[in-house]
Amino acid sequence: MNDLLLRLRIGRLTALSLLVLVGLQAGLSADDKSPIDIGSRRELFVDDALIESLKEARRVLHSPTPREIAIRHDAPWEGAGSGYHSVIRDGDRYRMYYRGSKLGVEKGKLKTGPEVYCYAESRDGVTFTKPELGLHEFQGSKKNNIIWTGVGTHNFAPFLDTRPGCPPESRYKALGGLAEQGGLFAFHSADGIRWSLMRDQPVVTEGAFDSQNLAFWDATAGKYRAYFRTFTAGVTTGKVWKPAGYRAIRTATSRDFLAWDNYADLTYKDSPAEHLYTNQVAPYFRAPHLLIGFPTRYVERGWSPSMRALPELENREQRAAANLRYGTAITEGLLMASRDGAHFERWNEAFLRPGPERSGTWLYGHQFIAWHAVETASSLPGASSELSLYASEGSWHGDGNAIRRYTLRLDGFVSVNAPLRGGELITRPLKFTGQRLTINFASSAAGDIRVEIQNADGKPLPGFELDHCPPVFGDSLERTVTWNDGPDLSKLAGQPIRLRIVLRDADLFSLRFVNELKP
Repeated sequence: MNDLLLRLRIGRLTALSLLVLVGLQAGLSADDKSPIDIGSRRELFVDDALIESLKEARRVLHSPTPREIAIRHDAPWEGAGSGYHSVIRDGDRYRMYYRGSKLGVEKGKLKTGPEVYCYAESRDGVTFTKPELGLHEFQGSKKNNIIWTGVGTHNFAPFLDTRPGCPPESRYKALGGLAEQGGLFAFHSADGIRWSLMRDQPVVTEGAFDSQNLAFWDATAGKYRAYFRTFTAGVTTGKVWKPAGYRAIRTATSRDFLAWDNYADLTYKDSPAEHLYTNQVAPYFRAPHLLIGFPTRYVERGWSPSMRALPELENREQRAAANLRYGTAITEGLLMASRDGAHFERWNEAFLRPGPERSGTWLYGHQFIAWHAVETASSLPGASSELSLYASEGSWHGDGNAIRRYTLRLDGFVSVNAPLRGGELITRPLKFTGQRLTINFASSAAGDIRVEIQNADGKPLPGFELDHCPPVFGDSLERTVTWNDGPDLSKLAGQPIRLRIVLRDADLFSLRFVNELKP
């Protein structure tokens, strides 16, 4: 395919993305007054889909808390180029997949080693071990945790296929590959350890692919979705590699994981064009109608007094000697969310900053968040479970790098927050299924939350006025809201309503109508 045809194809994809966005916006405008049927889904505030207005309140992005090192990549087949991690919770086991490779700079030249894909596991999601699998030989020995050495080892990205009727031999699937290899190949496995190609030819070919490219079963849409690297301009094929513009993200869908269509470049609400190195999109397991991603923002800052003041200047200068961006680019984690898979709301502020300056930080390769978040037990006795995320540090330097675990409240990506003097949220008209309203929230000792239920026109419903709602205070993942006559909302189910939520020194992370009347 010649350059002109490729450019025309890229143009068509961009146009398709714009049509998707225009159509979505037109639909929202036309249906603004129509009730949103949320059923008994858990709704988060990672986007403003449910919000009609905020008064003296705002949405706040929350950052994960750094914890311990979960794994170090210091084996002979691993190294400082290890990366592109995927973390899966399968029953009582946490599975981590990652590329093992050496990477560094010597005498002004990039030095790399062979790439293999590796497996580690954990019972608690806190610390991971590397089992001796005996599958693939490395330097004369099979005593290692290598699971794949064929095509796609740069960016092999496994997932657990939850499609109803998925054959047992394909319970795990993956994409992996590069433009120089022809594109992304499809893989499957019965146990997540022993893998084989589903087809000898690549199944996704319209992209750049020099990143972590991934796919999953989207139960809400009833199809597989893939997300992968592209560029906003230029040509990126196995024969011609002339990328231009920004590193960007493209999506496609499939019914069978082999034939892919509906290619579209992602669009964003109120976000500038930026280099997005990875995407890390997946259905959020507590609210699978929401697709949440942790893309890596890549920023080339060049030399400056601040750059020279960052840790490990000598290492930075050595990297820059091979290529300026190797030493002066910085990476960090972002947060984005979508309800249709193509149009995302991306937070422009960092979700996971480089953090306190120390060895292995504030570098290109730092804070690449693994795909995806998993639920783990809290380290506080008696406390509720939390989210664990995993991010890289120490890349490109020394004999190996590491993955640090971070924690976040369940649903805790974004909250609606108000100060002690008070603020309020009013939702768009909603319809729900259920008998009571539960909220995931946190307040101060002096703060609280109250909820008023209104009709679609904003008039308080008798018995559900604000002054009939006892203040809710504390810190709970699921607290039932009640009124003077009790929590029962069954007579309102299926009717168009609005929620007026008044907060004082409190954060609201999510809400859900549930069917059981008793907590």
